[in-house]
Amino acid sequence: MYEPIRSKSVHTTVGAPSSDFPHRSREEELDIQLAGHLAALLAVTDEIRALTPSADLDAGAERLTEQVTRLRGGAPLRAQATPAASEPEESHLVTLHRRAHALAGRALVVAASRADTAAAILSAERMDAHASAAEPRELAAR
Repeated sequence: MYEPIRSKSVHTTVGAPSSDFPHRSREEELDIQLAGHLAALLAVTDEIRALTPSADLDAGAERLTEQVTRLRGGAPLRAQATPAASEPEESHLVTLHRRAHALAGRALVVAASRADTAAAILSAERMDAHASAAEPRELAAR
């Protein structure tokens, strides 16, 4: 009923050299993705630290730096934390904490699929810290 295909498909890559572009393994791709999420979380953490310094944020930033350094093979670029000139708006801090919480969640998903226990634990801890900090103070006072 159907006629067999007699010629090679134009989409076939048989005979083409496979070294035209670099290939990365799934693990390498996950490493890159995880390092990116952790570096973004570190940037938001540094921004929050500049507005409201705390020992918890300092410790979290140092641990994030260690993980990004381990994954990338070099230390991440960091903004210098300078003290805020005025009292930051509550809504701005809540927004930053929510952004950090979302980034930590993304890092947790990638760390879990990569089976990276240290990064997964750190991401989960940062999620908890930013979730509690993201609650408006009026709700926390009740």
